[in-house]
Amino acid sequence: MFLKVRNIAFVVFICFVLFYFFYEKNNGGASVDDLREDVPESWQKLSNKRIFFGHQSVGYNIIDGIRQLLDENPQIQLEILEKKEVLNILPGQLRHFKIGTNEDPESKTKDFAKILEPANQKGVVDVAFHKYCYIDFNKDTDIEKVFSNYKKQMDWMKSKYQHVRFVHFTVPLTAIQRGPKAWVKKILGKPVGGMATNIKRNQFNLKLLEAYDGIDPIFDLARVQSTRPDGSLVYFTEKNKRYLSLYDGYSDDGGHLNKRGQKNVASRLLTFLAGVE
Repeated sequence: MFLKVRNIAFVVFICFVLFYFFYEKNNGGASVDDLREDVPESWQKLSNKRIFFGHQSVGYNIIDGIRQLLDENPQIQLEILEKKEVLNILPGQLRHFKIGTNEDPESKTKDFAKILEPANQKGVVDVAFHKYCYIDFNKDTDIEKVFSNYKKQMDWMKSKYQHVRFVHFTVPLTAIQRGPKAWVKKILGKPVGGMATNIKRNQFNLKLLEAYDGIDPIFDLARVQSTRPDGSLVYFTEKNKRYLSLYDGYSDDGGHLNKRGQKNVASRLLTFLAGVE
């Protein structure tokens, strides 16, 4: 009798685990491939903008997504050029370049500020931005210090280059561990992979949004990454607080964007930049 009950319990457990696994894999809604094919008229405004973008690896993912869109829509007048120089940017050009050192966000903002130094007169650059990477944050990151350094540098640049429209980016997220292993960890009270670092990223993003919302343009990359194609958000709860994480349909390795993720972010970024005045 005891053996029979134990076998039934085991079968129920396996069924629950399989249900959880397939739910996590398929709870994504419509395909990203359903992105509209028509080109927003607003994108034509990009042909008049001089855009300057400092980044690292996820930034290259975004640039790849923009290239996809430009290849599919040659009528969009936007040139992508990788060059670490702010002078002689032409209207309709997005110039991008690698900045700083990974795991050292302050080095990225300092590098960006240094490269921007020649832009001390109107007409050199219209829109400028840089972004941090998910790798810049770990479970021990001092968010107060990182954000304080960021805000100090950005406020200085805004005061020096008043003719430049600066855009802020929220920090990109990673996917958290899912499936049976993650479920077992939760049951045992062990940390689930990706949660601690994403909490730090969410904390930085909250500070950025609170500081600049309604003041400067903010491209909420983290929210774009965490929004499924059906519009629902990917998040987890820790100590009664909700934190966003990367929708795993946009990444093959849990951090960098795959082609679907690249195109999704790029589409929203171009629409956003077209509206920046």
